[in-house]
Amino acid sequence: MRRVRLSSRLNVSSGDAVARKKKSAPVFGTVALVGIGLIGSSLARVMRREGLAERIVGCARTRRTRAKARELGLVDATFASARQAAKGADLIVICSPVSTYTAIGETIGPVLKSGAIVTDVGSVKRAVIDALAPHIPDGAHLVPGHPVAGTEHSGPEAGFAELFEGRWCILTPDDATDSSAVKRVTELWRRAGSRVEIMDASHHDLVLAVTSHLPHLIAYNIVGTAADLESVTESEVFKYSAGGFRDFTRIAASDPVMWRDVFLHNRDAVLEVLGRFNEDLSALQRAIRWGQGDSLEELFARTRAIRRGVIEAGQAQEPGAGGAKPKARTRPAKKNRGNAAGKSSTARRSTSRSGR
Repeated sequence: MRRVRLSSRLNVSSGDAVARKKKSAPVFGTVALVGIGLIGSSLARVMRREGLAERIVGCARTRRTRAKARELGLVDATFASARQAAKGADLIVICSPVSTYTAIGETIGPVLKSGAIVTDVGSVKRAVIDALAPHIPDGAHLVPGHPVAGTEHSGPEAGFAELFEGRWCILTPDDATDSSAVKRVTELWRRAGSRVEIMDASHHDLVLAVTSHLPHLIAYNIVGTAADLESVTESEVFKYSAGGFRDFTRIAASDPVMWRDVFLHNRDAVLEVLGRFNEDLSALQRAIRWGQGDSLEELFARTRAIRRGVIEAGQAQEPGAGGAKPKARTRPAKKNRGNAAGKSSTARRSTSRSGR
């Protein structure tokens, strides 16, 4: 497996956030959110706060989610059908599990108006392009996106406008994508407080397999192993959970459907990284068995340096916790706390997918 240089594609200067402006002219007329869970509802809160859209509509499978989104003031209207939500929309943001993308593309493709932009928030990108691109008509544009942010919570109540502040949003348009469409999606995420990076879709999938997908797989496995140990009772697992295990349980509490889709739709990259991980894990097992303390200490020192790099990159704090914010070129306007849709809950800000 080839080594991945995680810093080679992340140019901080390209992601400097633009200053927020009080109720500046909307970037979009109507925005349709296909899915109003954690990410979709957080984005709706951002658009309300920043005045980015004249109108926001949402699509959700369940009546309860649609009613809650309206109750929270996140959207102006809701629909059970993605086709209804997308009809006449200037921007369509797909915020549902990746396994739904092909069906959504087939549904919305015929009603996309000329100039419409389709983007998404999926954690894999090559599979997203393969699922959506065949259904985007001439005159409409596909700008795949991935905000690298999230928590272990889900649903419209879980969102908060500060979720994306100081986090990366990676866009993976192809070379033929209309540049003005890319600029408008970039503006959306910069106004959300994100640092925006343009990246090749396949490279994105490999990098995120290292930084997000494999860590989640490990967390699910460790928590599952602890639950299956016959020599340790469940009550003991709960009672004596140390900091490391608590972090794993938080990660393992993430949406199971979303993560099932991530692993199945980024299969090749995950298996490549998992193969390398298994080799390194076997080497660790040998070092412990044969008492090779120097080898263990060398690895631990090297990984400690990686942690320092994460801190220096501003990615060590929880979203909305006051850190890791990109520098603005001018003084940002004060946030409007009067809108219920912009309110956040500190209790919901624990990061489970820093590389979601």
